[in-house]
Parts: sequence; structure tokens; C-alpha cells
Amino acid sequence: MWNVNQAYIDGTFVDVQGTETLPVINPTSEQEIGQLTLANRADAVLAIEAAKRAQRWLAVSSKAERIDMLMALQQAVLSHSDRLRESAIEEYGGVFARTQWVSQYAAQCFKNMAQVLEGYDLVREIGGASVIMEPVGVAALIAPWNSVVGTVCSKLSSAIAAGCASVIKPSELSPIQTYVLATALHGAGLPEGVFNILLGRGHDVGDELTRNPDVAKISFTGSTQTGKQIARAGIETMKRVSLALSGKSATLFLDDVDLATAVPLAINAAFMNNGQACVAGSRLLVPRARLDEVIRAVQAHVETLRVGDPYDPQTVIGPAVNQRQYERVQTYIRRGLEEGATLVSGGTGRPQTLEKGYFVKPTVFANVSEDMTIANEEIFGPVLSIMAYDSLEQAIAMANRSDYGLQAYIFSSDTDLARRVASRLAVGTVLINRCATELMAPFGGRKQSGLGREFGVFGLEAFLETKTVVADD
Repeated sequence: MWNVNQAYIDGTFVDVQGTETLPVINPTSEQEIGQLTLANRADAVLAIEAAKRAQRWLAVSSKAERIDMLMALQQAVLSHSDRLRESAIEEYGGVFARTQWVSQYAAQCFKNMAQVLEGYDLVREIGGASVIMEPVGVAALIAPWNSVVGTVCSKLSSAIAAGCASVIKPSELSPIQTYVLATALHGAGLPEGVFNILLGRGHDVGDELTRNPDVAKISFTGSTQTGKQIARAGIETMKRVSLALSGKSATLFLDDVDLATAVPLAINAAFMNNGQACVAGSRLLVPRARLDEVIRAVQAHVETLRVGDPYDPQTVIGPAVNQRQYERVQTYIRRGLEEGATLVSGGTGRPQTLEKGYFVKPTVFANVSEDMTIANEEIFGPVLSIMAYDSLEQAIAMANRSDYGLQAYIFSSDTDLARRVASRLAVGTVLINRCATELMAPFGGRKQSGLGREFGVFGLEAFLETKTVVADD
């Protein structure tokens, strides 16, 4: 049994002052595997104070010193990759292939940012002025339960590269993963207070991070609703805010799409991470003339997907993170049926072969209209809506007729045409004939999907302030 009752503050693990406890439930077995004691506002204050002390040194650190820290973190996380993978499977139900990738990606974040920083000019001359890129200051890094390790490492790499000390608040639904990651990061031997990690409720720990005047920057990944609350609270002290929020991504099949290639990729885009992904391509837009063909191909492929034990390398879809999320997805599936969508695969309840665990049947609906709930709201589960269009103009309009604008996918044999379509989509990222993004390119959303960008140079600059110095020599 796990007992997570410590925060990582000022370079060491310390018992939290909070007293509220939560059980840790394995979503595959539904058995309790541990207990978390939450940090409270007083713990958050200590973490902020530790980061503030570290910031004095970090703000004037050299590029070489920051690169050394990043490379030390890369090696430390890489050496714990197996434990990180195992903790994600045990606590979250992430399938083997994805958790294995995430454990490697988390380490790669630090190496990538070291390469970015090495080639980045922190001081440049523009006309008669010197333009200096300075660290914004202490940063609060807030990560979601569906991607804790990767999100923390991505944000932390950018913060350190910019010279910002940080207070990290992962989701309280991820204590085991957080503890394993904190142990890994501690092994890098960074100076005290450069990063601090604690788990707590949004109404006290989160509130302190968003309102404390010693926190200059908030980088948040999570729901749109929570992101708006953070932005409203942060404006009182004029915090710099980056928000990576919800999505309802569209996948567009153009007329010439090769279904043998595109269908498996589109299903992967929809059901990745057990369907619990902000970038999930949960709306599949297809030419009406090929609708029946697409439905048959999608149905046939979905029936091949293995749902079950996330430790099995052949498993494609594991459980929902907890009972609450399972019930949320079931509600949306019932809503799709009630509103008249045609069930192609899946449906309510667990797969017949599974007697326990928060497993959702991979579900596909056809004849989904634009006014249906499942076509508009982020479900965060393995549910796909197939929607027909009659012209390319209509397809583009349908893709853009969403409150969200995080990511989109296009599949076509004509790459030039796909690029022209991509230029008209109101989203932050468009992937053509692929599901994997470019990790050095900017990532972020438009509309209700967020503010700002992460990854690469854009991720670095999100933690920098610009100072102009003009001298009359």
C-alpha cells in the first residue's frame, strides 16, 4: 500500500501540514492501493517562499548553468523511466505502449529544451536598443490527471531554461505518479527550491498559487472552466498566464482518403490515452458519398481493439481514471442514444469480458448532427461521433463550428489540398496523415482551448519577459 503524505519543498521531502486524506484506487481492479494526505495553504506558502529564495540565484544564472540542470534532469528522469511507466499503469490505467512512450518523452523534454536554449539569444540588438529576455519570476505549474508526468516535465523544462523557479501542483488524482516523479527529479541534484511539488485542493493550494503576489506566472493545463477561474484570480496581481485547455477536435476525411491507412489512425486519434486526451479527434467528418464505406471500416477496426489489462502490451484501451469519470462517459453515451444518434459500436456498460474495473466500451456513433450534445461537449472517453458533409466548404465550417480550437486531423492523398484546408481551420495544430505532433513546434489552442503556446522556442518565451534598454553613449 502506498502512503503519500509528503510534499517536496526546498530540496527535500517534508510531511504536509494538511490533514485531509483521500483513498488511491486502482482503476483496473477497483481496489484501494494507497492513501494520500493533501497539502494545504500553509504548505503552498512554504513552497512559494522556497521558490522565491531560489529565484534570486536562478534569475542571474548563466545559460550554461541552466543547460547543465536540464541535462541532469533528463538523465534523472530517464533512469526512472520504468518506475514512471509502472506508476502510470497502476494508478491511472494507462496502457503499456503509451505509458512507455510518456516515460521516455518526459526525459526528452529536458534535452529538447536544452537544445532550444543553446541556440537562443537572451540578449539581442534591435536598432539602437539592447533587448534583454529575462525570467518572469516564480512560476506555478499546474498539471492534469490525464498526463501528469509528461506535462510536468514539459513545463518544468521551459521554466528552468528561462531561469524561473517553480511550484508544481499536479492533480490530486495522481499521488503515486507524482511521488515517483518527484523522486526522479530530486536525483538530478538541483539547488534547493528550484522546483517544489505538492498535491492539494484547488480551493486552498490552487487558490494560493493563483493569488499570491510572489507568483509571477501560471502555466495551467486542464479544463476550460478551471482555466477561466485561474485567469480571473491571477489578474489581481497581473500574473502572466498560459492556459492549455479543453478540446473537441475534428478529424477530416477528404474525398480521396485511403481508408485502409486513415481509419486506424483516426481511431487512434479518437481513443488515445483511453479517450482521455484534450487533443482527441472525437468528431470524424466524412464525405456523405463515402459515409457507409467509412462506417463499415470504422466498425470493423474498432471490433479488433483490445480493451482490458493495461499491463498487457496488446491492450489498446484501458480503464477510465475513476468511477466518476466512468459514469460521466456513460452519461454521454446515453445522451447520444436519447438524441437519436445511430450506435455503430460499443454502448453503455463494461465490455462483456470484463467484470470489474472502470472500463468503457469503445463507442462509435453515426448520423450525429451538429446540435447533438456528443458533437459539442468534451466527453473525455473513447466515444467517436461520425458526421457527414456534402462539400469541402461545409466540412471546414463544421470543423470550425466548435467553441474549441485545439487540434485537428486531416487525411487525404492530396497533401497540397490538405494543407489548403489546414490553413482555414481555427485551431492551434493541424496534423495531416498522422497522429504524432512535432515536439519542438508550438502547441496550444484557440478560442475556448486556451491562451499561449508550449514546446520549443515558444514554450521558452512563455516564461520570459522582454526588457528594452536604450543608452545614449
